[in-house]
Amino acid sequence: MDALQKELYNAILEGQRDIAKEKVEQALADGMEAGEVLDVMVTAMGEVGRLFEEGEYFVPEMLIAARAMKTGMEILKPKLVDADIQPAGLVVAGTVKGDLHDIGKNLVGMMMEGKGLEVIDLGTDVPAERFITAAIENNASIICCSALLTTTMGEMRSVVDAAIAAGVRDKVTIMVGGAPVNETFAKSIGADIYTADAASAAEAAVEALKK
Repeated sequence: MDALQKELYNAILEGQRDIAKEKVEQALADGMEAGEVLDVMVTAMGEVGRLFEEGEYFVPEMLIAARAMKTGMEILKPKLVDADIQPAGLVVAGTVKGDLHDIGKNLVGMMMEGKGLEVIDLGTDVPAERFITAAIENNASIICCSALLTTTMGEMRSVVDAAIAAGVRDKVTIMVGGAPVNETFAKSIGADIYTADAASAAEAAVEALKK
């Protein structure tokens, strides 16, 4: 990495939004390819994920790093479109019907964007059919469902059932997560992937897209 790339990398790693924005603008002004700028940012978010997994970073550090990444991406996105650089994959994410919690879902979305994926965030209190409609309309490969309440976990089964009813179950990977959710529950409802945190969710999404 040259000095400017290193400064951008560190700005993402340390969650410095204003500096990240400034360095992305500077890199583009200096003639750096949009894809190259993206690579630096994705590498930085990969390191954020590693630090989280090793217990050196916690949720607040991940959030501010992801926000710095998001700020940089807002500037970079039009350039990536102009350069016809496609996202690594498309994810539809949301918190299930009856549940208004969004911090975990937002963090997962940010970490996935940090891996170069495009995330369509449906928000909270999302009915099962809305997940499926959005996935079909946007040709998404992954549906990511979040729940924080034990009373709304059952809605995740509704998403799986809706995918079967719409005839797209074999076309989408269904990921589930949230505080009350575990591997046993995910298997019992027929979901494909359960992860315990945002960093591993982003890793799992990338792996799923390779298959």
